[in-house]
Amino acid sequence: MTTRIILSLMALFFSQGVMAKLNVFACEPEWAALALEIGGSDRLKTTSATTGLQDPHHIQARPSLLARARRADLLACTGAELEIGWLPVLLRKTGNPKIQPGQPGYFMATDFVKLLDIPSKLDRSEGDIHAAGNPHIQTDPRRILLVAKALSERLQLIDPEHAGDYAAGYADFEKRWTAAMSRWEKQAAGLRGKSIIVQHKSWIYLEDWLGLKETATLEVKPGVPATTSHLSQLLALVKTKPVMAIIHAAYQNPRSAQWLSSKSGIPSVTLPFTIGGTKQARDLFGLFDDTIDRLTGAAD
Repeated sequence: MTTRIILSLMALFFSQGVMAKLNVFACEPEWAALALEIGGSDRLKTTSATTGLQDPHHIQARPSLLARARRADLLACTGAELEIGWLPVLLRKTGNPKIQPGQPGYFMATDFVKLLDIPSKLDRSEGDIHAAGNPHIQTDPRRILLVAKALSERLQLIDPEHAGDYAAGYADFEKRWTAAMSRWEKQAAGLRGKSIIVQHKSWIYLEDWLGLKETATLEVKPGVPATTSHLSQLLALVKTKPVMAIIHAAYQNPRSAQWLSSKSGIPSVTLPFTIGGTKQARDLFGLFDDTIDRLTGAAD
């Protein structure tokens, strides 16, 4: 074997080693995007089980998802029972030991933030409630920053060879994200104290961040669709109490929101909820840019 061939084979071997990426399987687009903000596309290969136009509560453990989960080094999901209907099945069927509960590759974002709306008692007659608290933390950028720190530390644990890169990636993200939060809060200052009606209790963390007040929900109970009588009651309510907007997520059927809007004159506002929910919400920064733009537009 000539020296040239040996050198070529060595170059191929080392280039393949350098190109090897950590596989991140995210349950929702926001965590795939957050991982990329920290690790970059040169270190990570990310995939999301859901899109911005899907309800993350209701997903099937399809063969394509199983195949992707089998290759994962890290599972990054919301947790707090958001994926209870499908994630346990997927984990059981994959047999991937790296991403099972209790392993470093098992990462639940809600483990690292304070949850709101924790039920005082569990009563399934009250609808689709989450025992650990409301899981929709991605609507609050302050909580996303807390998750980012924890995710950076987890990536450093799983891939210690590049720990410095993940630490630097988090530091850069923190700087940019903190500046963006300051800008969003200034833009949204006029929203504080405004009342909204929401389709599902998806926005409690957004409300906590911006000081919005939730007047009512279009759903009769969490997960229970609106009825004619319930919508009639809401119509009577908004005639006596000012409401800025009727909010629903991009993946939700807008029919009830549009009906109430047409009868009351209150704007019906579609919010992206996560990355890909709207054309403008292409990444985490775009997600909040668009959310703030749509809310302030309704308030004008």
